[in-house]
Amino acid sequence: VDHQKADWVSIHEQICQLLIPIRTSLPFLLSEKERKHGTEQLVKRQKYIIDLAYSTAQEFVLGGRHKEAMPAALHALRFSIEVYGSNSVQLVPAYLLLAEASTGVGHLPEASKYLSQAQWIVLRTPDCSVAVQYKLHRSLGLLCAAEGNFEQALYHLANDIYLASSTFGLKSIETSGGYFHMANVFFRQNKMDIANSLYAEV
Repeated sequence: VDHQKADWVSIHEQICQLLIPIRTSLPFLLSEKERKHGTEQLVKRQKYIIDLAYSTAQEFVLGGRHKEAMPAALHALRFSIEVYGSNSVQLVPAYLLLAEASTGVGHLPEASKYLSQAQWIVLRTPDCSVAVQYKLHRSLGLLCAAEGNFEQALYHLANDIYLASSTFGLKSIETSGGYFHMANVFFRQNKMDIANSLYAEV
């Protein structure tokens, strides 16, 4: 009951009516053209649900409501797998969001599992965009920081900053997030002079 309630509050209320045509199978006696059109409509609906579930989960995470983000992020992942397959780079954003939400509720082993999945997909995708790679390093850095492994956290955040700045520029919003998280790590290590200079950079 608790899981159903959490699911309903998180995302199900918004997508309940959208699931009906998706879960209804196409009639068998259709022409090839009708079947093709039906399949296209199905994929279009699934992609809409992915976007809706992902943005809803992201709003919850940004609002610090990590527990509420989990069901929505799981829906985004499930539908992404249905549309793109289980090894597609399109799954990485959902995995990163699930890892962030899991870290937020203190489920670090779960977060690590999601990040391993994301990392595996990125490693198997030679033409993976830098935008995905820098976000992966940021998530890995945040997990390491949550685990208290500060050296490894700084390594990943340095990669995050390098990748983000090489694509978006040193003074970009994308890069400033890496500086901010790195400053937090130095702050936790009581290296206040470095932390303050990074906060100033942000």
